This record gives sequence, structure tokens and C-alpha cells, in this order.
Amino acid sequence: MAAMQLKTGEFEEFRTLVYQTSGINLGDGKESLVTSRIGKRMQALGVGDFRSYLDCLRDGSNGDEMVHMLDAISTNVTSFFREPEHFDFVRETVMDWTRKRQKRFRFWSAASSSGEEPYTLAMTLSECGLNSETDTRILATDLSTRILASAREGVYAQSKLAGLPAGYAAKYFSPLRGSSPAASEVKRSLRDMIVFQRMNLAFPPFPMKGPLDIILVRNVMIYFDNDVRRKLIGDCYRLLKPGGYLLVGHAESLTGLVKEFKCIRPSIYMKPVA
Repeated sequence: MAAMQLKTGEFEEFRTLVYQTSGINLGDGKESLVTSRIGKRMQALGVGDFRSYLDCLRDGSNGDEMVHMLDAISTNVTSFFREPEHFDFVRETVMDWTRKRQKRFRFWSAASSSGEEPYTLAMTLSECGLNSETDTRILATDLSTRILASAREGVYAQSKLAGLPAGYAAKYFSPLRGSSPAASEVKRSLRDMIVFQRMNLAFPPFPMKGPLDIILVRNVMIYFDNDVRRKLIGDCYRLLKPGGYLLVGHAESLTGLVKEFKCIRPSIYMKPVA
């Protein structure tokens, strides 16, 4: 398997297929990434060449293989309290809403990866006095079924907890006895706030009814072209309540995508109140 070569034409076919099914734009020079990640799937299936695997994907003869292929291609890099200024903003905003007697809260972590982002959001909301008993819900979605399964499990290596604020590890995680390496499990109080669901961000409109208070679409648009970005952000605008917020990655911008949003500060946008 290691000696197999991905031909230029085959790479272009994979690139087109991935874009059509997920909106992910594999740039030039990604041949080695595709070879490595898809090669593992082929090895698991006993498929001997890339052409046969492409045929398998297209004819649907192997059930959910398209989902497994997208799982393999997807990149999942995240951490607890990544870009912490966003969670400071969430805390300040939610505290203001609670002072104004808001009782219902809805949040969407659109590219939740292995769960660090929605669990961080849940910790932040808990510190504001919210929980599953206060009509607070977080929808956490991702393209990858594999990574969603890991997120639902809520088990993290102890090293992953090193960057948490003081006291949070003890408050929100329970050590798993006998685990090697050392690991901890997210406590039920956070789990009950979150619903994990597979969702393909490339194909709005999304099934939620809204209105949502805050949507996090962070560090995922870098994989999309402007057409996919525009449709994604447009549906986020539809789903948000007037006065609700969209948070994107610090390296991302809505410039030229959806003019209706008002930029509050870099990477934070508000749906204006009519």
C-alpha cells in the first residue's frame, strides 16, 4: 500500500468528489495527505488501488464509505478555551442577558471537532449560572462521525486539561481510574447541556428552527471557497435572533460574504436589531 502512487487525474477526481460532498476545498499539493489518509481506508477494506476505491465511492456499493472517506480527510485540530477572548465575550454577553431576565438560551458549535469547543462553551455558561435545568442547550455538529463519537464519549487525556482555568479540571471532569495514559471524563452536568449531531456545513439550509443566541463557526471556513462560505454564513444569519452573535476564527473574516452582519470587534459579528 505504501508503494502505491496517486495519479494526478485520480487526485483531481478525489478533490472534486470531496468538494461536491462536503464543500472542503483540497488545495494544490495535498496529494500526500490524500494518499496517506485514504490509503488507510483502502487498506481496511482490502482495496488495492485508488481507481477501484473511487469506483467504490461512486457506486455506493459499500454503504457508508463516503462518510468514512470524509472522516479520513477531515482535519480536527482543537483545544479547550482555544481563542479565549471569544469565551470572555460569551460570558459577558450571557451575564448581560441574564440580568435582563432572559430565560431561554440556544447555542450552536458548528464545527465541534472532538468536543473541546462545546464543552468549553458549556463550562463558560455554567460559570454564568446556566445549566440543562435553566432551558440552556448547545447543539454541537461536525462532518466526521468518528470525531463526533469521540466528543460524545467526553474522555480526554490529562495533558489536554493543562490549559484549563484554575479549578476547572476538578469542577468539570472526573479522573478515570486505571486509565493509561491518565485521562478524565466530562461530568454529567456539562454533558446534559449538549446534543451532538452530524451536519454537513456545505449544504444549507440547516434543519434547526432557531432563533439561536450565539453561533460559533470557528476555523472551518478556511477549508471552503467563497461560494460555500457565503451560503453557510447566510444561513447562520437566518438562524440567529436579532441581537445574536456569530463568532468566527481569529484568522477568518466575513468581508465580502454577508453585508448584513455588523462587526462588533475582530471575528465577532452581530445580527442587527431591526
